[in-house]
Amino acid sequence: MPQPELPEPAHAEVDSMLSRKFGKEVANYFSGSPLNRVSFMRTDHAFLSAALKHPSTYFLLFNNLSPLAKDPTKLEYASFKDIQPLVGDDPYSKTEEQLVSEYNSSITVSQLLFLGLDERKKSGFEWSIYHGSPYFALDVTPKGTISSAAERLIELMKSRGLQFVEGRMHMSLPAEQAAIYAQARALLDWNARNPFCAQCGQPTLSINAGTKRTCPPKDMASLTNTTSIGSTTAATPATERPDCATRKGISNLCFPRTDPTVIMAVLSADSERILLGRQKRWPKYWYSTLAGFVEPAESVEEAVRREVWEESGVTLGRVVIHSTQPWPYPANLMIGAIGQCTPGGEEILLKHDPELEDAKWVTLAEVKEALQVGTSGLGEEAGEGYKEGGLRLPPRTAIANQLLSAVTGGLLEGGNGESRM
Repeated sequence: MPQPELPEPAHAEVDSMLSRKFGKEVANYFSGSPLNRVSFMRTDHAFLSAALKHPSTYFLLFNNLSPLAKDPTKLEYASFKDIQPLVGDDPYSKTEEQLVSEYNSSITVSQLLFLGLDERKKSGFEWSIYHGSPYFALDVTPKGTISSAAERLIELMKSRGLQFVEGRMHMSLPAEQAAIYAQARALLDWNARNPFCAQCGQPTLSINAGTKRTCPPKDMASLTNTTSIGSTTAATPATERPDCATRKGISNLCFPRTDPTVIMAVLSADSERILLGRQKRWPKYWYSTLAGFVEPAESVEEAVRREVWEESGVTLGRVVIHSTQPWPYPANLMIGAIGQCTPGGEEILLKHDPELEDAKWVTLAEVKEALQVGTSGLGEEAGEGYKEGGLRLPPRTAIANQLLSAVTGGLLEGGNGESRM
């Protein structure tokens, strides 16, 4: 399958001191969204209600985190009429305060996200000074009290020849669609992983158009007793929940998490070789740059040096940040860096962290050739011209490819390293 094009960086055509000094900005796959997130509007339910029902609005559906698509190269969208039986006439008709006060954990609510406005579509939705086609994402996974409605919606989409494309990763979408998909998937996954409060263990409620979760002070599901008064039945007051620290002060909400991860192209002290590693599960001859999580109270530069030493035994000196990549599996931010080995610190020792099966120094020329003919996703065939036994590398949709392209494409000589291979 052909590799998709990468997103264009913002304002790439604008001349500036920074672009002259450091070169053109690099935009990695899963970034470059066309949507203005207008995040400050997520609490405005009048805005959300109007956007929800506008005829220009797009709804991206997910079933068990698999997106609705025609095929792996093209997302498809539903209309409000399609999803109305699942979400109701207007899930934003009440304020957040009302929703919190009436919370009932026994009722399943389909997870709905507001993603933003595509402002390129001038004739779409308008609200105050904001305009464009609204985008939402909706989890249609059958569960709880919405199972039947969700199953009917899934069958409706299938009757149109559409499918929910399964797979651990989706790396064949056009760049703009990939960015929208990444935003939606990361937020839906975060909501699904956080149904309970981390402090008190009680069920939580999704608010702010799917970007925050709160721990309500009471739960209508606790109502188990009724009192008959003549011909009427009166419910007892909602049972109060135990005190919870998340309802006090400014720590009254649970926010989506993003886990910072460093990934680095490591140069030898003489700048003639690059350090690559491989895990046991990878295909034969397939190598990549080293990577690892940033730990608390650790700078990016420190994390790069620590991870390289732990995994390979190599010692780094100077570290610079090159570019970053959102990675929605489940919610990482890949911070791409380039580091250089200290004189005498190039010996490879794999006895510390056993994560790597192998690590080796490879010449820049060998890496450059592999970027031309030996790139592929895991489980895919190498490019045209590849010869068995040659070095294989990640595809250009991976930030590792961009880092290696920069190092071999002129960045070290003062160029901008924009090789797209």
